[in-house]
Amino acid sequence: MRRQQDFLADQVPKEGKWSSRALAGASIIGGTSSAVNFNVISVAAVCLTACRELTLKLISPQAILPPVKAASAIFSKDLNSELRTRYALNSLLMFVVVTLSIILFSTAGEIVSSSLSAGILWIIVFFAAMSGLSRSFVSEEERGTSMTLQLWVKPTSVLLGKLAFNSVLIYVLNILIIFAYLLTMPSFVVKSPFIFFITVLLGSFGLASASTFIAAIISKANSKGTLYPVLSFPILLPLLMSVIDATRLSVDGASMAEASADFKILISYCVVVTTVAVVLFDFVWRD
Repeated sequence: MRRQQDFLADQVPKEGKWSSRALAGASIIGGTSSAVNFNVISVAAVCLTACRELTLKLISPQAILPPVKAASAIFSKDLNSELRTRYALNSLLMFVVVTLSIILFSTAGEIVSSSLSAGILWIIVFFAAMSGLSRSFVSEEERGTSMTLQLWVKPTSVLLGKLAFNSVLIYVLNILIIFAYLLTMPSFVVKSPFIFFITVLLGSFGLASASTFIAAIISKANSKGTLYPVLSFPILLPLLMSVIDATRLSVDGASMAEASADFKILISYCVVVTTVAVVLFDFVWRD
C-alpha cells in the first residue's frame, strides 16, 4: 500500500493535474477496497448468523422464562400495546360499521331469512378478523422483536400468549358485532340463546386459533396482507359452515339434539387446529 501511494504521488505534476497512470492506479486501489469491504461484510453476516444459532442452542434453561409466566407476559405486552395504539381495534370497528351500513342499505324494507341472516353475521366476523388478527406476529417482525422472543421464550409460550390475546380480541369484537347486529337487523331473533352462546364461544375460539397460526406462517412473507385471507379461507371454511348452520338452528328455535352434530364438528375443529398449531409452531417460529 505504501508503494502504491508513493507511485500515485510521483504521478502528480506540479500543476496539480493527475496523469492517466495515476487515475488507473486509483481505480485499482478503489476496486480492491470495495472487494475488501464486501468480504468484511459477508464475514460479519456469517458470524452474526453463527452466533445467533449458537446462542439458541447453548442458552441455559434457567435463562428462559417459565412457560406460563412467559405466555402471560406476552399477552400483557400485546394488550398494553393495543390499548396504547388501538391499531387492530380501530380497524376492526371501522370495518364492522361500514359493513353493517352497507347491509342495512342493501336489505332496507326486505325480510331476510334465518339462513341468510346467520350467513351475513359470520361473514362480517370472518372479514373483520382478517383485517386485524394478522397483526399479532406481523408487528413482531416489523419491530424486530421476534429474535428477542426466540432467545428468551419457548415457542409454545409465544403461541399461547398470542392465542390468548387474539381470543380476547375476537370475543370482544364478536360481542360488539352481535349487539349491533341485533339492533340493526329486526329479522335476526335468537330463539335458542344457549345454542347461540355455545356457537359463538366455540366458533370464536376456533377462528382465533386458526388465525393465530396462519399469522405466524405469513409474518415473514412479503405480501402479508394478500396472503393472509387467501390461506385463511380454505382452513376456516369447515368452521364457517358449522357456525352458520348452528346459528341458523338457534334462530329457528331448534333443540340441543339438532345442534349436537355442529357442536361436535366445532369441538373437533378447535382441538385439531390447536394441537397442530402447538406441534408445528416450533418449526414455523424458528424458520
